Amino acid sequence: MASAEVHPGSEPSRWAYLDKVRTRPGPFTNPHVFNGEEVVAAMEKMKVLVIGAGGLGCELLKNLALSGFKNIDVIDMDTIDISNLNRQFLFRQADVGSSKAEVAARFVEKRVKGVKITPHNKKIQDFDEDFYMQFQLVVCGLDSIEARRWINATLVNMVDEDAEDSYKPLIDGGTEGFKGQARVIIPTVTSCIECQLDMHAPRAAVPLCTLASIPRQPEHCIEWAHVIAWDQEKPFPQLDKDDPEHITWLYQKALLRAREFNIPGVTYALTQGVVKNIIPAIAATNSVIAAACCNEALKIASNCAPFLGLPDDNYMMYSGNDSVYTYTFRHEKKDDCPVCGQLARDLPADRSWTLRELVDSFAARPEALLKKPSVRAEGKTLYMQSPESLEVQTRPNLDKTLAELGLEDGQEIGVTDPAFATVVFKFRLRFKQ
Repeated sequence: MASAEVHPGSEPSRWAYLDKVRTRPGPFTNPHVFNGEEVVAAMEKMKVLVIGAGGLGCELLKNLALSGFKNIDVIDMDTIDISNLNRQFLFRQADVGSSKAEVAARFVEKRVKGVKITPHNKKIQDFDEDFYMQFQLVVCGLDSIEARRWINATLVNMVDEDAEDSYKPLIDGGTEGFKGQARVIIPTVTSCIECQLDMHAPRAAVPLCTLASIPRQPEHCIEWAHVIAWDQEKPFPQLDKDDPEHITWLYQKALLRAREFNIPGVTYALTQGVVKNIIPAIAATNSVIAAACCNEALKIASNCAPFLGLPDDNYMMYSGNDSVYTYTFRHEKKDDCPVCGQLARDLPADRSWTLRELVDSFAARPEALLKKPSVRAEGKTLYMQSPESLEVQTRPNLDKTLAELGLEDGQEIGVTDPAFATVVFKFRLRFKQ
């Protein structure tokens, strides 16, 4: 049973039920080496990083604090919008316009005595590997596939086989409407987010002719501002989807377009969602998935039970569309994963394709989803998106066929994207016979 000595500065009753789990040997622990007091002390010292302080992030911070973790950092660059208040329960009307990370940290610290939460109102890309190396657990509550892929690649690149502490377990939760998933990734050991990328269906593409001439939905107006108006007017050197000033420009352009065609429904929040491909959220689903993620964090930290990924299943799916249904399965690690694998991935193609067609295909392929790809082959650069001088030099290649560029069946190409600066995606061309 918990005592005031074990948890100084907090109520002993708050931890009574938790300590029945983490201080007592159970069916999944070795009673000969298990020490409950050491488990409690280790959990209180353990540094946990939460990425995202939105719908999932609020639930994660609350659950982790109530699960005995005392040293937590949270990263979120967003500010609180009034539309967040219906599901992001750590925020109040007076908090609108304030940093999500800072408000969430203060709220949880006030309610759960003895917990220290350090907020970071920044992008995850603003931190280097030394920052991420200090944590023992990373828990993600993100609404962006791009951000997931970035932190996944960063944690994989940090692994040093000779340093056990370099393996940082990544617990990732995601929701979409009444569906969600929780998964545990041990970098380089289990399948990573890039291995599982084909499970994320790309957003259906809207033909340019629809965007340019006959928009029918508010999303069409936003995509027009994003794809056509931005390229024509170039209000800023490069679009930063996380910059409120850039999103505001797109919103205002989309609003004018919508008024021209009498289309209602264009809002700032919808603009942000379409441009960043943000996944819709429901409060109840967030709470279920956050609970599953924190359950995995507790199991990893205390060894009270096997966690997802050891020995087999590493992926839990949840569906609340028709009652409550969950199942777990093992997602296999892929040898041709561009992040954690060693082999190049086969890429079906045709000799008659132009390089432009190949480049454009990377945005639609479920196994790639690259928005600004640059392509190299052995000994030559085929096309580079930046810097501008190199883009101008390699632009003529876009209208040449793969055959004219001297590419052959079985040849390996390297593809990079500015969103994943540390990753070279390796593909092996497989021409149709």
